[in-house]
Amino acid sequence: MATAAGFEARCLVREASSATLATSAGGQPFASLVTPAAAPDLGILLWLSTLAEHTRHLAAEPRCSLLFQGAPTGPNPQTTPRVTLTGLAERIEDAALKARWLARHPYAAVYAEFADFGLWRVVPANALLVGGFARAQRLRADQFLPDPAAVALVAAAAASVVQHMNEDHAPAVQRIALRLGAAPGAWRLTNLDPDGCDLSDGESSLRLAFSAQARSIAALRQELVTASTV
Repeated sequence: MATAAGFEARCLVREASSATLATSAGGQPFASLVTPAAAPDLGILLWLSTLAEHTRHLAAEPRCSLLFQGAPTGPNPQTTPRVTLTGLAERIEDAALKARWLARHPYAAVYAEFADFGLWRVVPANALLVGGFARAQRLRADQFLPDPAAVALVAAAAASVVQHMNEDHAPAVQRIALRLGAAPGAWRLTNLDPDGCDLSDGESSLRLAFSAQARSIAALRQELVTASTV
C-alpha cells in the first residue's frame, strides 16, 4: 500500500515538466534532458526522437532511471525535493497516452507528427525520495504507485468530469489556474488522475496536486471545489 512518502513522490513526478533521463551504452552512463508526462498509473511518458542518442540507448538497453526535481526551499540546492525512479522503457503505440503527453506539453504540437518521433513509457520499479536536506527514503513500487482501484475509478469518470468542468464550470477552472499562479487566460482542464489534474491554455500547462489520493468521485469533486474556492 502506498505511503504518505509515496504520495509525496508521485506529486513531485506528476508536477515536473522536465526530468533528467539516465541511460547507458556499452557500460557508459549517459544523462539527458527529457520532458515527461505521467500516465494515470504513473507510467512515465516520453515523446522521443529516433535521432536522439538516449532513444538509441533505450532501444538497446531498456533499463534506465529518471530524476524529477521540485523547487528548492532555500539557497542550498540540497534542499530541493527530488525523486529518482528506476524502471524499464518500452516503445508503445497509444493514442490516448500520446494525447495525454501533448496536453501536458502543448507547445510540442508543432513536432508531434514528425516521423522520427514516437511514444515511450517507462514502467517504474523503485524510487528514492529526497524530501530535502538529509531526508532520503527508498520506496518499493507498492509504496509509491497509486492504488489501481483509484486509477480505474478516476479513469472511468475522467472524460465526463473534464467536459463538465470546462463546459459548465469554466469560471471555477479559471480560479484554479489563478490560484496556481497563472495569469488570466483560456484555461481548461485537460488531464485527470487520482492525485490531481492538469490545466492548459493551449501554450503552457499547470498542475494541481490534490491534498490526498482521490479514492471516490465524491472525493475528487471535493478537491476541485476546494481548489476553486480557496
